[in-house]
Amino acid sequence: MMAQDHSAPISTGSISLSHAASNDAGLPYLLAVDDDPGIQRALKWCFDSYAVVTAGDRGAAVETMRKVRPAVVTLDLGLPPAVDDATEGLATLSAILAIEPNTKVIVVSGNEDHANAVRAIAEGAYDFYSKPIDEDVLQLIVRRAFHVHELEAENRALRTASSDDHGIITSSAKMLSVCSMVEKIAPTDANVLLLGESGTGKELLARALHKRGGRADGPFTAINCAAIPENLLESELFGHEKGAFTGAIKALRGKIELANGGTLFLDEIGDMPPSLQGKLLRFLQEREIERIGGREIIPVDVRVVSATHRDLRKHIEDGSFREDLYYRIAEIVVDIPPLRDRGDDSILLAQHFATRFSKQMKTAPVKLTADAADAIRAYRWRGNVRELENRMKRAVIMASSNLINAEDLDLASVTSKARAGFDGPVDIISLRDAREGAEKQAVTAALHGLSGNLSAAAKALGVSRPTLYNLMKQHGLTSDIEEGTGK
Repeated sequence: MMAQDHSAPISTGSISLSHAASNDAGLPYLLAVDDDPGIQRALKWCFDSYAVVTAGDRGAAVETMRKVRPAVVTLDLGLPPAVDDATEGLATLSAILAIEPNTKVIVVSGNEDHANAVRAIAEGAYDFYSKPIDEDVLQLIVRRAFHVHELEAENRALRTASSDDHGIITSSAKMLSVCSMVEKIAPTDANVLLLGESGTGKELLARALHKRGGRADGPFTAINCAAIPENLLESELFGHEKGAFTGAIKALRGKIELANGGTLFLDEIGDMPPSLQGKLLRFLQEREIERIGGREIIPVDVRVVSATHRDLRKHIEDGSFREDLYYRIAEIVVDIPPLRDRGDDSILLAQHFATRFSKQMKTAPVKLTADAADAIRAYRWRGNVRELENRMKRAVIMASSNLINAEDLDLASVTSKARAGFDGPVDIISLRDAREGAEKQAVTAALHGLSGNLSAAAKALGVSRPTLYNLMKQHGLTSDIEEGTGK
């Protein structure tokens, strides 16, 4: 922070730090790099919710970056001494990202300079915007950039804070409450029942309970009660002696015995056959087992964590699940929210998976484009975190650059449906997406109703022609009237 009196703007070379740069209000920093003083002033007025600092060339931009570390930068590609091409602008982009790789840089270029804008994206820019400047559209892009920067910062903080890395990444109040509950019950020996849809991370939480408890040095033994045929499940759980049945050529310890001194995780316990529920109940009561075909009583000291996606209360009512067993396994019940109810966790997790898979595949780090983020937010994720993980793996493989878009995720149709306000498979969309959908519908109706006449459509919508043009680009709309007609 500069020590000078900021009561009046201070000019240092091409740097302009207004009184906003003192940031007494705690506003986030926004750096606007443009050699036009008029545009600098306009941007300061446009972004009064941020501490706007400006620079007119690469040297000034670098100096300002080192002083205030802005989260977001708007960068004109036509900077001196090469205002007629993007050479200096691209060099400035590289210098900014070298100082702070997580900065979201929005490059600004003329309509004829689309190729350089795309190149800037490939070199690490967050987004691009074509002149002439429309304040409303640019504000939307900047707000989104700040939001993405904040989410990524939360993601990094969460990974850092999770020193033992259980893989639980969240900023959701609901999920943080679950994590807090896990912290409280982990040191106890209470039997825990984890309830949640498939793919919500029940096993991750079970492992967290184990690692944070007094049995962390003991084994963590898991068995999926739905994945093993009924005639084999008993042997898997309780073990068997040699000759107990055809094929039992040697004695085998079961999962319960193997978990001695640690944690036994019974995944999908709601699918356990009724014939085995009584035997499991006896073990939970007596803490001892007999192998199939054996007579020896074997004491076992374990902590039992169970999980299911089923409604066990209904299964108790229809007689397919024992009520007395339920009360044994559910001394404490933890409800895990589905991914669609966890706010921006989908974005945090998506970037986490992108980073992980790019490292595994030894590719360059990849980032989400704005349309990919929109698609992820709009999608229902019925398979929850597991489905998101699979789609991100596919996207890292399919991406043709270091940017992942909605098509790479196979979610392009989701984005278009959400923005159009489609009430189909995408059951719930955010208010922002609903507003964008309504906006697209209004623009589409105006263009169709006025036979593609851009001037007439802009007038009917109450916006300028450049604003209409930017809205059409934003929503992927075209006009049947050629630009050269003058209409």
